[in-house]
Parts: sequence; structure tokens; C-alpha cells
Amino acid sequence: MRSYTAIIEKCHYTGLYVGFIPGFQGAHTQAESLDELNKNLREVIEMLLEDGEPIMEAEFIGTQNVVVA
Repeated sequence: MRSYTAIIEKCHYTGLYVGFIPGFQGAHTQAESLDELNKNLREVIEMLLEDGEPIMEAEFIGTQNVVVA
């Protein structure tokens, strides 16, 4: 069992949730709900893993709040 961290945003124009796995090329999708997004991300990752274990281009470290005056 593998675990991946997804970044999730909500598109202002479409109202859709957009999710991607940092550093995992091609691992991105969108959906109308968070549950559907999670399902779609699992399907995309499973499909990409059929080609073998990916070489991760980056590693998710975390987030930071940046304050600008």
C-alpha cells in the first residue's frame, strides 16, 4: 500500500476541485466534489503505476503562510 500527498485547489472559474500529486508527472485530475476528486486521483495513480514505479521529480515538504504588507 502506497500513500501520496495531493494538493487540492478550487478553480474560481469552473467551481471544480483540482488535485495533483507534487512531483508525480501526469497525476492530476478534477471533480465536482472532494470525494469524487479522491476517487479520480486514485484511478489516475493506479493507471500511472501500471507502467512501473514512478521517478518522483519532487518531494512534498509542506506549506508556508507568506504575509505581504
